[in-house]
Amino acid sequence: TLFEGRETEGWEIFGCIVIGLLAGVLIGQVTEYFTSYSYWPTQSITDAGVTGPATVIIQGLGVGMISTVFPVLILVSTILGCDALASEYGIAMAAVGMLSTLGVTLATDAYGPIADNAGGIAEMAELEERVRETTDALDALGNTTAATGKGFAIGSAVLTALSLLAAFKSKAGISTVDIGDPVVLSGALIGAMLPFLFAALTMLSVQKAAGAIIIEVRRQFAEIPGLREGTAEADSDKCVAISTQSSVQEMILPGLYAILSPITVGFLIGPQCLTGLLAGAIASGMMLAIMMANAGGAWDNAKKYIEIEGAKGGKGTDTHKACVVGDTVGDPFKDTSGPSLNILIKLMSIISLTMAPLMEGFSDWETWYWGLIPLAVMLIGTYLVYYYFWREIADITADVGKPGAARVSSEAPTSGEDAAKL
Repeated sequence: TLFEGRETEGWEIFGCIVIGLLAGVLIGQVTEYFTSYSYWPTQSITDAGVTGPATVIIQGLGVGMISTVFPVLILVSTILGCDALASEYGIAMAAVGMLSTLGVTLATDAYGPIADNAGGIAEMAELEERVRETTDALDALGNTTAATGKGFAIGSAVLTALSLLAAFKSKAGISTVDIGDPVVLSGALIGAMLPFLFAALTMLSVQKAAGAIIIEVRRQFAEIPGLREGTAEADSDKCVAISTQSSVQEMILPGLYAILSPITVGFLIGPQCLTGLLAGAIASGMMLAIMMANAGGAWDNAKKYIEIEGAKGGKGTDTHKACVVGDTVGDPFKDTSGPSLNILIKLMSIISLTMAPLMEGFSDWETWYWGLIPLAVMLIGTYLVYYYFWREIADITADVGKPGAARVSSEAPTSGEDAAKL
């Protein structure tokens, strides 16, 4: 048999798989508590809407930040327990255990967008109000299941990245890492900064694309006769074209940084600094991803709590409008920047592991001249992206003073659901 004569080792590895599976389940339960409107955290965001959108944002950020505590404790317990049982291999097996429910996780993750799109179709088809009420309830559940799926994803990403980090150390010939070493600590600081840079770039991209779509919507309201009265159809293809073009253009810079940052640091400074970079990125990326996913889901469901349960006076109240603002902020949190950090962590770990044999045996600064090449590529790429895509940012308020534009601006849809009618 596979573990003949090594039954104890086999049971230890099996224990690591079970621990990983339980950790995934617990993270899912914690995520549900912080994002479902059946519980206090999301309800507290709705309560904060009584005093305006600013307090909704503050309360949502607070809920998102405090929601990182329990997943971190769960993952730390998993890492320490599996390390005690089967060392670094046990941590890798815990990741396998967490991913063993991948089929169910993918199904729950896909449930949210399906329910959301069903609501959009019901609204555009002008179906009965009861249909929209049903899809809203499904959408609220979908926000929670999507956040749960993201919790699984970041948890498994951290465990996987730790295993890849251990493999990188082995391939690069690094036996010990001293966090007190200025070189290692410098790498950790760079790594902790990268998830924030990555999240900032993706969020700014969302704002830029959304602004371009707003201008296009205003133009159509002003120029297409009968559109506001409902006797003409909007040219939705233009908005889709803007969105798809932006999605491709705006991924150039984040992709460039994610791929070239570990190569630059590894060759310019050395493998010890790169080890610190990976550790910093794992720690920082996990916190930011969990916070963004849970805060975004809680903001969305705080609005749904009003729309479905009629809390705080129901739809159309000032509290509802304040929560719509929170939902608008939460969408790029939970749907764009948060999930992208999982990719950043794993991609940098894979790139580092691939380049590790080329760094073996070299000390700090010994290959600095090779590190100048990816650094130059990053700088040139940054300039080109700025020159072609960011230099001229459209002014959303540019058409407000034009004839008919003030009427369009004041009566234009204020939420993503209303804009979907276009």
